[in-house]
Amino acid sequence: MTSYDPNNVFAKILRGELPSQTVYEDERTIAIMDIMPRADGHALVIPKAPSRTFLDMAPEDIAAVYRTVQTVARAAKTAFAADGITIQQFNEAAGGQVVFHTHVHVLPRKAGVPLRPHTGEMAAKEVLEAHAAKLKDALAKAG
Repeated sequence: MTSYDPNNVFAKILRGELPSQTVYEDERTIAIMDIMPRADGHALVIPKAPSRTFLDMAPEDIAAVYRTVQTVARAAKTAFAADGITIQQFNEAAGGQVVFHTHVHVLPRKAGVPLRPHTGEMAAKEVLEAHAAKLKDALAKAG
């Protein structure tokens, strides 16, 4: 198995070396807006502890991540008037993983609206800021 690279983009975000639109943070996790969103409100939940894939994670970090996933998903469903939520988690390149720090995608979905393709194109900063504000507001109201 390939080892964890401490210079991956999420490790840099966690160290404050790269900016992000953070919407939620606790002792073990952080939730940020995906800079290449496949749906409006597309967020990522990331464990603070280093792990390359789900298979490398400590059980207590798995529990913390999925508690945050549920919190963010509930808020995203409200904030974006979503009909449903898609939750995705990929492991290793063959499994679709692109950034090799464990992370979970939370995508608000509208019935009949397909996910946008992953083009590698970043969303405008203003769009991400607006989506982050909506999600933070819904998280604050949820308590």
